[in-house]
Amino acid sequence: MARHPLAGIGVLVTRPREQAQRLADLVAQAGGVPVLFPALEIQPPGNTGALNQLIDRLDEFQWAVFISPTAVDKAMNLVRARRPWPEQLRIAAVGKGSARALRQFGFQHVLAPERGADSEALLELPEMKAVAGSKLVIFRGEGGRELLGKTLAERGAAVTFAECYRRSAPNLDVAPLLQRWARGEVGAVTVTSRETLHNLFDLVGKLGQQWLKKTPLFTIHERIAAAARELGVSQAIVAGPDDEALIQGLIDWFKAGKTT
Repeated sequence: MARHPLAGIGVLVTRPREQAQRLADLVAQAGGVPVLFPALEIQPPGNTGALNQLIDRLDEFQWAVFISPTAVDKAMNLVRARRPWPEQLRIAAVGKGSARALRQFGFQHVLAPERGADSEALLELPEMKAVAGSKLVIFRGEGGRELLGKTLAERGAAVTFAECYRRSAPNLDVAPLLQRWARGEVGAVTVTSRETLHNLFDLVGKLGQQWLKKTPLFTIHERIAAAARELGVSQAIVAGPDDEALIQGLIDWFKAGKTT
């Protein structure tokens, strides 16, 4: 593999500001030019009192499930400010990114799927099929998918949601991004959630939407790719579940000589 396989290619990184740096660094290491445009904003939860009360009674639960790296970061900082982590409380993560974030907080034994980074993949693990009679707390953002909690409840678990952040559309100056697009300096787009995708589509306006539709878009899940195609994006590529997979997808695409 060439040392700089993405040499000179501008890659739009749309992750929230707090999550964008790792992917941006990987783009730069591959020779690309990261273009940061955080199309999703992370805010504190609407009801911190209820969340704190839940944290105070973590001893009641057998499993804590983390939906995203953001959920890990927000929840663990709140937990550590109030109490030690209960020794008996086992930890599960939806994907490798969340598992990596948990290891950074010192947790070595994290249940996470080897392949996939969604609720479906986690639910396939034997431990998540044997939850009857258990109490689980799911740390997530407000308004997350219901599949995980619903399925675990159907399997006999008592499920409680701990909503530890809110997602919103940011207030960004889009002019610099549109100028870079007009100069041909954005050769690829990365998007890691449907909410981010729709925010990006709205933020760039009609002119930016025309460029977005023509620029190859790389994502982590078929659901997001399908949503992009519904918006008219001509090339929506599912690269894989994490940052490394996104970079490899970009490298493979441009190595094959594909262009916008």
